[in-house]
Amino acid sequence: MPALWIAHVSVTDEEAYGRYARLAGPAIDKHGGYFIARAARYVQLEGKDRPRNVVAKFPSVEAAEACYHSPEYQEALSHAKGASERELVIVETTE
Repeated sequence: MPALWIAHVSVTDEEAYGRYARLAGPAIDKHGGYFIARAARYVQLEGKDRPRNVVAKFPSVEAAEACYHSPEYQEALSHAKGASERELVIVETTE
């Protein structure tokens, strides 16, 4: 089953987070993922407001998790740590 990688982010250092974004995209692509929502218009209804919301679709939970743990994504993530506050979850779809 396909899976969604859902991130809610508050960026605290635009320059460092930009480095993350430039590296994260190719890592996600390499693992069969693609963006279906990325920092677009949103409406916060409950919970903590994070102004950057990203959804990527992967072929499976395993592919999304493998991407997260990959050396390429971990290198990207090293730029996001300290440059953002974020939550990330992988959710299997019902498709």
